[in-house]
Order: sequence, then C-alpha cells, then structure tokens
Amino acid sequence: MAYIDGFLVPVRAGVTREDYRAFAALGAGVLKEHGATRIVEAWEDDVPDGTVTDFRRSVQIAEGERVVFSWIEWPDKATRDQGMAKVMEDPRMQPGDTPFPFDGKRMIFGGFEAIVDE
Repeated sequence: MAYIDGFLVPVRAGVTREDYRAFAALGAGVLKEHGATRIVEAWEDDVPDGTVTDFRRSVQIAEGERVVFSWIEWPDKATRDQGMAKVMEDPRMQPGDTPFPFDGKRMIFGGFEAIVDE
C-alpha cells in the first residue's frame, strides 16, 4: 500500500489562495520528479472551532492566517525516503530571497502507512 506524508500548515496573513496555489504547484512538480504519485493541497473552507482542540489551535493560527491541509502520496516508504531526501536538496525548494508562504515552525507533519485505500 501507499505511504502518505500529511501536513497541516499555517499560511501567513496576506498570502492569497492563488499565491499559495502557485507555490504548491511548483512544489508538486518537484515532488513528482522525485517519486511522489499524488499531491493534494486543500485551502480551508469549513473549519470549525472546537471545544478542546481544532485545526487552528493545532498550528497556533494568528489573526489573518489560513490553514492548509495537505498530503503527498508515495508508492512506498523507501521511495518516500529517497525522494524526500532529494526534494530537500533541490534548489527549487529552498526559500532564497522569497520566504515560504507559511510558518514552518508551526507546521505539523508526519509519515503514515496506508491501512485502508478504497
């Protein structure tokens, strides 16, 4: 079964949905070059506040920020490990003069083994 990298990202205030989409599209191309089979980036739409915890609290959202939920699908963990190592070294994935449109210190991420895929 597939291997999944999951992310919850606090997008900086002032970054539009289209700004983020353009950034994510560039990243998706790089990820696919290095073995990912699918990349999904989902802009918040119906994200309710919880009574104990919720998506916003989990990334300590600030005024004007938005939440993006995303995942990357890989054929297996070995492909993911090799591919992500290459992605992290790829110059297109370095912030350079333009900062990423999200706060990486508050990003939540992890790798998951798929157990149901229907």
